[in-house]
Amino acid sequence: MIRVQRDGYLTTIIIDRPERRNALNWDMIGTLGDAIAESDASPECRCILIKGVSDQFCAGRDLDAAGGAGTFVPALEADNAWTRIFHLLHRAATPTVSVGRGYAVAGGFTLAMACDFVLAERTARFGAMEMQNGFPAVINTPVLSKLVGPRFALELLVFGDLVDAGRLYEMGLINRLASDADELAEIEAKFIERLLERDPHAIALTKESHRASVNMPLDDALAMGKQLNALIAASGRLEEAARSFSAKQKARK
Repeated sequence: MIRVQRDGYLTTIIIDRPERRNALNWDMIGTLGDAIAESDASPECRCILIKGVSDQFCAGRDLDAAGGAGTFVPALEADNAWTRIFHLLHRAATPTVSVGRGYAVAGGFTLAMACDFVLAERTARFGAMEMQNGFPAVINTPVLSKLVGPRFALELLVFGDLVDAGRLYEMGLINRLASDADELAEIEAKFIERLLERDPHAIALTKESHRASVNMPLDDALAMGKQLNALIAASGRLEEAARSFSAKQKARK
């Protein structure tokens, strides 16, 4: 099942199917998409945390139970529901964080990488294991291709090997690495705390401009930044920031 917990401005989405290494069946896929959409739309949510129960993240889609096999229309509907999750994560104004323990493989690898930030235990293992079963990781392909250099992305996708979290950290695909579960919990708490301290509107604007800049020539991205700066100044937010900074400086003296 998919469980949703709300604690102040934090929404935690928990994949809870430990007997199948948190593999996602048909119902869970739809529920996961709904949970992401509802959380992002809520003004009470300033961070979406995605994690698995026990010592696992997610083994991807349960191919025996995910639905859609054999005929075109059911297959298309199944993949629409699956792909919707990644459209939602990509477009979300709310920052998203995945916490990797145990295995994050196949679609679980995609889900972890599709979040804005990834925290992981050093012993966690990731991999596009679809290729080992004779078919490409077609949803992970665009995700990884946007996140890492083409040679690394192609290696991860073509071989489908299990890769430890330390290797992905070296590639820049993981933000924080923990030596064990206790340290991971500490890192998670501090990381979330810092995110929640940030202004949610500023985060949303940063995510939007970051998303646009990836596909823009630098000159166009700078022009967009200049216009956004002018709007921020006209709104009075720069003056507010200056007053806040001054007050903090005085408090330190």
